Amino acid sequence: MGTDVLVWFKRDLRVQDNPVLAEAKARGGRILPLYIVEPEAWAQPDASARQWRFVAESIAVLRADLARLGAPLIVRQGSAVEVLAALCAETCIRDMLSSEETGNGWSYARDRAVAAWARGSGIAWQQVPQLGVVRRLSSRDGWAARREAAIRTATVATPGALQGFALDPGAIPEARDLGLSFDPCPGRQKGGRGEAEALLASFLETRGQSYRRAMSSPHDGAQACSRLSPHLAWGTLSFREAAQAAAARRRQARGSRDGWTGAMRSFEARLAWRDHFVQKLEDEPALEHRSLHSAYEDLRPRDPDAARLQAWEKGETGLPFVDACMRSLIATGWLNFRMRAMLVSVASYHLWLDWRATGPHLARLFTDYEPGIHWPQMQMQSGTTGMNTLRIYNPVKQGREHDPTGAFTRTWCPELREVPDAQLQTPWAWEGAPRLLGKRYPAPVVDVAQAARAAREAVWAVRQGDGFQAEAARIVEKHASRKDGGAGRHFVNDRAPRRRKGTVQDAQMSLDLQTPPAVQPDFPR
Repeated sequence: MGTDVLVWFKRDLRVQDNPVLAEAKARGGRILPLYIVEPEAWAQPDASARQWRFVAESIAVLRADLARLGAPLIVRQGSAVEVLAALCAETCIRDMLSSEETGNGWSYARDRAVAAWARGSGIAWQQVPQLGVVRRLSSRDGWAARREAAIRTATVATPGALQGFALDPGAIPEARDLGLSFDPCPGRQKGGRGEAEALLASFLETRGQSYRRAMSSPHDGAQACSRLSPHLAWGTLSFREAAQAAAARRRQARGSRDGWTGAMRSFEARLAWRDHFVQKLEDEPALEHRSLHSAYEDLRPRDPDAARLQAWEKGETGLPFVDACMRSLIATGWLNFRMRAMLVSVASYHLWLDWRATGPHLARLFTDYEPGIHWPQMQMQSGTTGMNTLRIYNPVKQGREHDPTGAFTRTWCPELREVPDAQLQTPWAWEGAPRLLGKRYPAPVVDVAQAARAAREAVWAVRQGDGFQAEAARIVEKHASRKDGGAGRHFVNDRAPRRRKGTVQDAQMSLDLQTPPAVQPDFPR
């Protein structure tokens, strides 16, 4: 006689390549597949209606897939401890499975509460490790090779017929039922396994050929990037499936000169890079709330300049490329990585806003919000890690380089359609500025060059303080990637930077990836 198991789905909303479901099936008893809609989770400052709608669509597909296997998904709303306790009491289940989750601080506290309840109630809760992320990792030495080996293991077969429980399946609530604010996002990607499979197929067959060349452009990248990020974040597709499919496509293209080999290598590298950063949050959950290097804890005012923050949030800074990128993100829930980094850089340096003030806003806008990527990147692009190169993006230069025709800028900032190409990114220098700025389009909130220069000096001043390098060295030892073979070929060591002489530069995104100079590192978007 087998063991009945409750399977708690979290960020693994699929039946394919799902080690948790496979383990439950192997135990031979009945399976209770459960998704808990936690109102408190959706009340957090990093949650939004666009995210929930993607999740709700994915849950609906998961429910249908599980129903075909014989065990429909049960949906319950409430706190995790209360829901789990009620279902375990109703079904007499004593065994529970879920995947490990590297989420935000709220989910970390929730899991600790569930663990305490399970211990006190005699419930055996097993959390199946994530591929590529190691809980209670003692050292980064060997991590990359370990991650690479895990990704290469065979995918888990979708289980055959399951035996479920005769329970009320429960309703999937609407965003308004969770009290989520009105959040129009007409260009939002749809959730569900079918959407993920279609995107992966089109990326590997056609769209991905220009990935390396196009990923830095917000316009071209929208087509050439994989667009798998929300599916990877919420688990309708596994990272192993994506990595192995890309590796197979690379092998198929071996010897050709059509761009596919390089494109797939770049995509595989970015999948590895994702795990590298999620591991940072796993190792140090406080990254969401506290500057990695303590010297930067009070670098910027904790109470942000309200006018500047609002202008940035709405895409009304008077800096055309910044505003176009923000407005695009608001409408679609997606933006290519380089432009995400620019938005953070401009907010943190030019507008001098604390990353804890801007981070939640961006998190809400990203349909693909992944805490393990988001919070380490907020700090990296704000210069508070103490071990990464200072990156102050020049938004004017970025606009000219990555939107040379002005098509993207004019699409999202139609007020600027009459501005000539030469002045599109600097409309204040156009002869028609008096009839435009402050009337149809805002005047710039800061002088780009002056603001960047002041920010650079302030950040570098902190780096000259007593004890700075000693703490930076400890951070490098704990969080830096290693050249240790395997996935390590994608990484170079994080190092505490030395001061550079000269004026403010539009810094290149070298980060942790060892890539050709013309290729900008990116997460799998």
